[in-house]
Amino acid sequence: MYTLYAIPNCDTVKKARVWLAEHGVDYQFHDYKKQGIDRKTIENWLTQKPWEELVNRAGTTWRQLPEAEKPTQAETAIALMIAKPSVIRRPLIEAGNRIIALGFKPEAYENVFSR
Repeated sequence: MYTLYAIPNCDTVKKARVWLAEHGVDYQFHDYKKQGIDRKTIENWLTQKPWEELVNRAGTTWRQLPEAEKPTQAETAIALMIAKPSVIRRPLIEAGNRIIALGFKPEAYENVFSR
């Protein structure tokens, strides 16, 4: 079973959800806004990806952060992702606690979900 971590009103997430539905991919939706995110999950992700890839520096949440609040290391990035999960790059899709997709690119989804 796949878990898609995101916020529902994000345009990129909407595109990814349409793609998944059109290709018959079943998943659970984890809504950061309603469910938050815990430290253990983020720490697991950080064993797979550097924090710089997990943080969405192009998003509104990041751009609105004062410079002093922008992380410069993993520990401060973890605290930021817990406090403001909208800063996590999305969508993030997991299977068996492994990140299998980060962001949305149709060609990448083809590769991941055609196996």
